[in-house]
Parts: sequence; C-alpha cells; structure tokens
Amino acid sequence: MRTLVIEDSASGRQLLCDYLRKIGIAPIAAVSGNQGIALFEQQRPDLVLLDATIPDINSLELVQRIRHAERAGEWTPVYLFGPRDSGWLERAISAGADDYLCLPVNETILASKIRATQRIVAARQYLVTLTKELESANQELKRVSGLDPLTGIANRRQFDIMLLREWRRAMRQGEELSVLMCNVDAFTRYNETYGTTAGDDCLRRVAKTLAQSTDRGGDLLARYGGGQFAAVLPATAAAGATCVAEQMRLAVNQLELENIDASNRRVTLSFGVASAVAMPETYAQDLVDVADIALYTAKQRGGNQVCHIASLDPQLT
Repeated sequence: MRTLVIEDSASGRQLLCDYLRKIGIAPIAAVSGNQGIALFEQQRPDLVLLDATIPDINSLELVQRIRHAERAGEWTPVYLFGPRDSGWLERAISAGADDYLCLPVNETILASKIRATQRIVAARQYLVTLTKELESANQELKRVSGLDPLTGIANRRQFDIMLLREWRRAMRQGEELSVLMCNVDAFTRYNETYGTTAGDDCLRRVAKTLAQSTDRGGDLLARYGGGQFAAVLPATAAAGATCVAEQMRLAVNQLELENIDASNRRVTLSFGVASAVAMPETYAQDLVDVADIALYTAKQRGGNQVCHIASLDPQLT
C-alpha cells in the first residue's frame, strides 16, 4: 500500500516514514503541498497522510485538489494530522478527508487505522470488480437477447428495435429507407421431406449466406420467424434495395441445396422489397406490411424472384 506523506517538517516526515516501513508500507515523501499534489498525480498512491498545517497550501484546499485529481471510480484514503482540536476534525471531513489524527501521531493508532483502511480498500476493490463483471454479463445478456438462437443472426425483437430507430432517423434526415422480407420457398414441405433437423441446418446455411450479402455497417439482417428473414437497409433507395435482394437470391441459389419439392429441385428464396421516405403520417410497420405484400406477390408469381414496391400505398404495386 504505497503511501504519500506530505509534511514540511523533516523530523515529522522521517518519523511517519519510519512508522510506515515498520508495517511493510513503502512511503513517498513530499516536503510541500505543491510537491505533494504533483507526486499524487504522478505516483497514484494508495493512501495520503497530510499535515493539516503545511505552510504553502491550505491543507483543506489540498484535500479537495486530491479529490479532483482522482480518476473516475478511484478513491484514495486521505488522513490529515495536526493539532488536537475538534474543529479540525470537522473541517477535514467536510473537505473530503477520511480521518484526522491528532499530534503526536501514535504509531499503534496509525497502524490500526491503516489496517482497517486496507480492509475497506480490498472490499471496495472486490465490489468494483464484481460490478464490472456484472456490467459485462449484462452487456452479453443484452447482446444475446437480440440474437436468434438457431441461426445466430438478429431476432425479430432486434429487427423491430432497429427498424423503429432507423425510421425515426430517416424521418429527421429525409432519407429513403428500405425493408426486405424473404421466405424459403416450400419450406414447410422441405421439413416434411427432410425432417426438422435438416430444416434447421438449411436455415443456418441460408442465414449465413444472407448475412454475407448484407455487409454494410448499418444494415441489419434478422430471422423474422420460421423460414422467413427480414432486413433493414438504412439510407437505401429502391434500386439499391432491389439489387441487394437479387444478390441474396442468387447467393442462395448458388448453394445448390437440394429440395425435391421445389420447382427447380433446390432451395430458393422469394423476396419482397419496400422502400419509402419516412413521413409523420406513416409508420415503420407500414413498410413491413408493404414488403410482406411484395413477398406474397413474389410467391404467387412462382417464387425464386424479387418483387419490389416503392410506395407505402399497396395500390401502386
């Protein structure tokens, strides 16, 4: 426990340093308040012993400067020592000191207080460490709560959060926002033919392929449910969104996953794309609903294709 001793008297300073060495503490000596604050900032000691009557700086002001020099989350115990005066004790505590020792400093009392402080420091450090671990665990829990356990991509909850955030941002900035909805063609029959284990593996491979096709930092791909996926494409106009969807469709085709129940005997996806500039009289869910209509249209047309709707008005399809 490195201890900074700030004392202008050579004999008093030597006496305190000798006390500290006897109990296994390495002292750092300062002969003035200015030197003391400089050493505090350089050495970051674990404890400060400060002469209440040091001449060059008001000791109470020095305590406050030490507190201001502490980094966020730090706490350095500060003991003032000085005349036997109850007023000094009150002023010292009010200024931010942790204790006040009357002169002459008793070696046994000093050692006992330091041991007690060491226990407090250890307990505080344990709590700080525990708090950091809990914060880390909470962050991980928050991250995991936004993921689909089967595919490892975002889940519908995360999609809804992202969509609303990007919708509001698009409204503020007057930008176009696009949503993709896609579904594995004939996926129900796929599960019936190959089994749910194979179906799960199919979804994992499809999700990985789709994720590789949405590599822009602001895009979000999510599993929407069952064999359905969705993506939010911020600041993306109709042409760009359609291009992304087509790239996804072709990438899944290139996997050449067998599906004897599909028209071309392989796993394919149908896509619905909706794009709009967010307006106060519309809602984020409107974009999802229109993308879903576009997806239904793609399926009605035979699947394995992209259908785009550029307006929130389905009548303009």
